[in-house]
Amino acid sequence: MRILRLYKINKILLQHGLDELIPDKWLPWYAKLGRSCQFWLRNQHPDKPLGARIRLALQSLGPVFIKFGQMLSTRRDLLSPEIAKELALLQDKVPPFDSEVAQEIIKASLGIKQIDELFSDFESTPLASASIAQVHAAKLKSSGQEVVVKVIRPDIIDTIHADMELLRTFAFAAQTWLPDGKRLRPIEVVEEYEKTIIDELDLLRETANGIQLRRNFQDSPALYVPQIFSDHCHKNVMVLERIYGIPISDIDALLAQNTNMKKLAERGVEVFFTQVFRDSFFHADMHPGNIFVSTKDPLNPQYIAIDYGIVGTLNREDKRYLAENFIAFFNRDYRKVAELHVDSGWVPSNTDIDDFEVAIRTVCEPIFQKPLAEISFSNVLLQLFNTARRFNMVVQPQLVLLQKTLLYIEGLGRQLYPQLDLWQTAKPFLENWMKEQIGFKAMYKKIYTNLPYWSEKLPEMPDLIYDSLRQVKQLPELQKRHFEAQQAREKNARRSLFLTLCGSTFLIVSALLPIYLDTAIPSVGLAVTGLIAWGMAIKKH
Repeated sequence: MRILRLYKINKILLQHGLDELIPDKWLPWYAKLGRSCQFWLRNQHPDKPLGARIRLALQSLGPVFIKFGQMLSTRRDLLSPEIAKELALLQDKVPPFDSEVAQEIIKASLGIKQIDELFSDFESTPLASASIAQVHAAKLKSSGQEVVVKVIRPDIIDTIHADMELLRTFAFAAQTWLPDGKRLRPIEVVEEYEKTIIDELDLLRETANGIQLRRNFQDSPALYVPQIFSDHCHKNVMVLERIYGIPISDIDALLAQNTNMKKLAERGVEVFFTQVFRDSFFHADMHPGNIFVSTKDPLNPQYIAIDYGIVGTLNREDKRYLAENFIAFFNRDYRKVAELHVDSGWVPSNTDIDDFEVAIRTVCEPIFQKPLAEISFSNVLLQLFNTARRFNMVVQPQLVLLQKTLLYIEGLGRQLYPQLDLWQTAKPFLENWMKEQIGFKAMYKKIYTNLPYWSEKLPEMPDLIYDSLRQVKQLPELQKRHFEAQQAREKNARRSLFLTLCGSTFLIVSALLPIYLDTAIPSVGLAVTGLIAWGMAIKKH
């Protein structure tokens, strides 16, 4: 199965002419020979530009590869505009599956015989079609509420499992053979990615995620999360409020309605850091196909988020280290950044802090006081990767989703308002958050949060104090008994060893005596004595 899938991937890449992306001088002789042997696999789209061929290839390869293309589409600083524009079509322009099949899935999942039992109107033509699912517009029969119905693609799980098995094989090979394999931890990263994409196939999980996100941003001017009708949701089907907005990628439409682009870009940064540091629960699939802008108030723009299949969480330690790293970074305190990386275990404890500090400063200092438009993130990423390799920085799989989301946000900011000062926008938010985590206010908040537990345990405090004092009083006597018991055990052990040696000696002598004596009586006596000594040793032990 794995070999067949590998052949299919190779076939699709060659049929779309993507082998041209790798210069011949980079290929070893056996790779060139292998390509020549597959002479029947030729480029079937020579008339199409490179971007279209990449999009069609990823589209043919399935959801795992489409997700990768979606992420790349936001990085217009890493790709040519033509390729980025083509990859953007993967966000919601994937070819749909048959509407009749979608309706059958809806009926089977929601336990209805006919679509009109639940919906007074159902559009057979999908509103959008993505890698995992497609959505249809409809109206609830009970209330007339305009909704969209999301339906998981049929039989998609088999393709995903096959691709993940293949990725796991690649990861194992990379970890085994590449010089940086163990540091990059590709197997753990693939397992983390597999978990997120499998979770995305369960729309009940997405329903719960959406409800949580909506509650977190209730009445927020920065982000709106549509209402989800959980009574009509199933593992394969999800019904939620239909929203009307402008896709975040449609810059011309946003400008046409006089959207405040600077505020929109700043609110994107605010939403990201709020989700990560206030809620520890963030939308981790924020590519442009999942983000819209409300048309209600262009001067006070509000984001609308859909598709909650992939969310990320952070534990308290990672969140604190990240916040402190960001603040130290914004303050250009590279020494603090280096120390935090060592304290968190992200780099080995024997790392030379001075050398690490200089390396971080070399990479980061040139990008400050520059708007996004003037920062070459491809160059920054390359330098950061080289720095990480030099200092054996270990990849943290639990942070992969966060890193991906941050790339999305930075890519969106670059498109919306290239003059955005990302650092100055984020710094005040993080400083306020850190003030809430330390100091008197944070201590009061923790006490207030734990007050119910403490009030429950308070009546037990006198008994606990009395028991503790009594144990302290009895401690010398307990230590004395323990010491005496330990001495007795050691004494028994010595006696047991002595008796074992004596018994062994008697048995050996009893076996040798018949060689020198004509009678067996002394040998029997010694053998019995040896066995008795062994028995006593066992009893002492």
